[in-house]
Amino acid sequence: MPVYLDYNSTTPVDSRVLEAMLPYFSEKFGNVASKTHSLGWVAETAVEQARERVAKLIGATPHEIIFTSGATEAINLAIKGVWEAAVAPLSFGEGLGVRQKSEAKNHIITVSTEHKAVLDTCKYLETKGAKVTYLPVNSEGLIDLDQLRNSITPATLLVCVMYANNETGVIQPISEISKIAHEWGCYFMSDATQAVGKINVDVSLGIPPSPSERAGVRYSGVDLLAFSSHKIYGPKGAGALYVRRKNPRVTLSAQIHGGGHERGLRSGTLNVPAIVGFGMACQIAQAEMEEDSKRISILRDELEKNLLTIGNVSVNGLPSPWGGGIEGRGGRLPNVTNLSFQGIKADSLIAKLPDIAFSTGSACTSAIPEPSHVLKAMGIPDEMAYSSVRFSLGKFTTKEEIEIVSKKVKEKIIELRK
Repeated sequence: MPVYLDYNSTTPVDSRVLEAMLPYFSEKFGNVASKTHSLGWVAETAVEQARERVAKLIGATPHEIIFTSGATEAINLAIKGVWEAAVAPLSFGEGLGVRQKSEAKNHIITVSTEHKAVLDTCKYLETKGAKVTYLPVNSEGLIDLDQLRNSITPATLLVCVMYANNETGVIQPISEISKIAHEWGCYFMSDATQAVGKINVDVSLGIPPSPSERAGVRYSGVDLLAFSSHKIYGPKGAGALYVRRKNPRVTLSAQIHGGGHERGLRSGTLNVPAIVGFGMACQIAQAEMEEDSKRISILRDELEKNLLTIGNVSVNGLPSPWGGGIEGRGGRLPNVTNLSFQGIKADSLIAKLPDIAFSTGSACTSAIPEPSHVLKAMGIPDEMAYSSVRFSLGKFTTKEEIEIVSKKVKEKIIELRK
C-alpha cells in the first residue's frame, strides 16, 4: 500500500465502524419501512440511534437530520429544495392574484471557490430562472464580508458558503456570514463536508456561554448543513442534510419522490448498514476529534516546513495555523497543505511518486485537464496552479510516513527541476 495522504478525497473505514455495520448486512437486514415485524423495528431503532449520533456531533436535534446518499445529494436537496419551495408555488395562478415567479425571492449568493456540487447546482438553477451571484475571494481564499453584505438584495433567498475548502483547507468566518444573512432575512446554507469531524462545528444560534465552557466551538447559525460519512472514517453511500426547524424554519421541496421516506424529503429505502456506520463514525469523531486534530496538525506543519526548505515553494491559502479561536477570522483545517512547486508540473510529480497517494485537488475534478478553479479564483497564475498539489493527512498518518514523504518529494522535485 502507498503512503496515503489524500484523506480529503476519502478515508478508510474505522474498524469500529465496520464492526457496528456488519450485523445489518446479515441477521439484522430489515427494511426501516417495514412496520409490521421485528426486523423492521430493529432497523428503525438502529437508524434513529444513528440519527441521534449524527445530530449530536453538530449540535442539532435528531428531527433536523435527513439522511442522503452523500454530501452531493444533500447539497442538491438543500439548494434546489429551498429555491423550488420559494419559487414554484408562485409560478401558477395567472389571473388569480398570485405573485408570479419574477416577483419571488429568486436570488442566490455563493462563492467562486465552492465545490462543483454547489457550483453546478447553481448553474442548473440559472437555467430555470434563478439569479446567482458568485462572490470572489482574496489571495488567502476568504470572502469579503462587506462585499457579501452589499450583494444582498430584497430578492435574495439563500447565501451558500462552504465551511472549509476541500483543496486549501481555508475556513470561512461562518458566524459572521450567518449574522449578515439573517439580518437580511436570508437562509444560510453551508457545505461542511470537509469541516465536520475535523473541527468543532455547531449549528446553534448565539454565542458560547463562556470560552472556558465551549472553547474552540464555532457557533455557526447555519440553516442548512451538508456533510458526508466517508470523509470521517465512515462508509461511502451515506450523508446528511441538517435542516433547521425553527428561528427560522426552513421549508424544502423534495427532490426524490416515491414513498415519503425521511419526512417526505428524500424517498427511497434507507441504506441501514451505511447509516449505522455513519452514526458510529460521528460518535467516534466527537470523542476523539480534538486529540486527533492536534496530533495531525503537528504532522501537517512538519511536512509543510520540510517541503518549504526545497525553495521556490509556496503555500496556497491562509498561512496561519488551523483554528482561529471560537470564531476568529477563519484559519485552516489541521490536516491540509496545498503547495505550489515552481518549475514543475504537478502531474509529473505525482507520476514520479506512485508509492505516495496525494492529489492535485478535488477528486471530483481530477479528470479535468484544467488548473484548479479554486486556485484561479485566489488569483494564482495558471503556471503556479498547474504546479500545485494537495497533501491531506488523517488519523492513521504517522510521523514515519511524513519523514518518508518529505524525503521522496524533495528528491523528485530536484530531479524534475534539473
